[in-house]
Amino acid sequence: MKKVFKRIDKPLLITTIIFFIFGLVMVLSASSMESYMRYGSSPYIYFFKQLIFVAVGSIIFFIVTRIPIKAYKTLSCFLMVIIIAGLIGLTAYGYVAKNAQSWFQLGPINIQPSEFAKVIIIVYLAHYYNKNKTNLNNTWILIKPLLPVFIIFVLVAIQPDFGTASVIALISFFMFFSLPMGKLCRFKFSSLIIVLIFVLTIVFIFAKGYLLKPYQLERFNFKDPCERYQEESGYQLCNSFIAFKNGNITGQGIGMSTQKYLYLPESYTDFIFPIIVEEWGLIVGIIIIILYLFIIYRIYIIARRANDLTSSLIAYGICMYYFLHIVINLMGVLGLGPLTGLPLPFLSYGGSYVINLMISLGLVQRVAIESNKKNKKQKEA
Repeated sequence: MKKVFKRIDKPLLITTIIFFIFGLVMVLSASSMESYMRYGSSPYIYFFKQLIFVAVGSIIFFIVTRIPIKAYKTLSCFLMVIIIAGLIGLTAYGYVAKNAQSWFQLGPINIQPSEFAKVIIIVYLAHYYNKNKTNLNNTWILIKPLLPVFIIFVLVAIQPDFGTASVIALISFFMFFSLPMGKLCRFKFSSLIIVLIFVLTIVFIFAKGYLLKPYQLERFNFKDPCERYQEESGYQLCNSFIAFKNGNITGQGIGMSTQKYLYLPESYTDFIFPIIVEEWGLIVGIIIIILYLFIIYRIYIIARRANDLTSSLIAYGICMYYFLHIVINLMGVLGLGPLTGLPLPFLSYGGSYVINLMISLGLVQRVAIESNKKNKKQKEA
């Protein structure tokens, strides 16, 4: 364990620990009223659940940091089969919440397979492309692993969970174009993607009423929310803006948020950032964004220093995973983009999401450990 800790990326570790501790404090503050109103006894229910998620996730994190990246080579294909089977199973046995059939309800625990799909896809693509790194100018070799990814994308989209489906598509897209393929091959795929985006945009514009339900269409109308207070999206965004306004520069003080008193839905999950700003102020909100950028930077550096293509792609994929969640969530709560229901990394409440975050952090740290180990051997040689 000492050798593992010695080679781990300590700036990334310390920053994420700070985030998780602060996240626990904010889940306690933001969920207290919802917890009391729903369970009628204690304001600490969601806090204790989140504490358990973080504790279990921490154990998994340290286990993952001790497993070599190459050990996932055969396991990744098996996990892809499991996750596809799980997503298919949701269509018959899934639990519906937030208008999506995305969870398996196992007693007091809800498991969301689509969350784990993100990291499984990253590991699967990384190992596949490393195995075929000498044939990355072969069109079929490049496209073949994207077929099961597309199946997962469709299964998540029909739940419907377009936010998570979009993240899965964008992570895969980013990893694909991170490959060291030839210029001609890259040009062909880039041209194809541009044409597909154009066609899909046209289809969406003219057929959105058939593709999306009314409540989903409302999310794309994020302008002037306070003038649409009776609409769901307008109500949520307007209360988010009120929270930001209440916070001002220095905040109302810890636990002093008024918007968490059932005015702001999902105040401890999707909308936790407005509550943070309301209680701690704009200054702390800016510090959080800066720390997020630091985490993204550290993972990017780890990806650049990775020993091989597998490790590099895993770190790049996880870097994009965090980046997308941060940007999409913040754009939603700030009224700069549609509301997607994506949680904010390290801060939002959620069992499957917290566990998956810990797994992804463990993988990134494992890449850093193996890189540092190799660099040390090269210096000693």
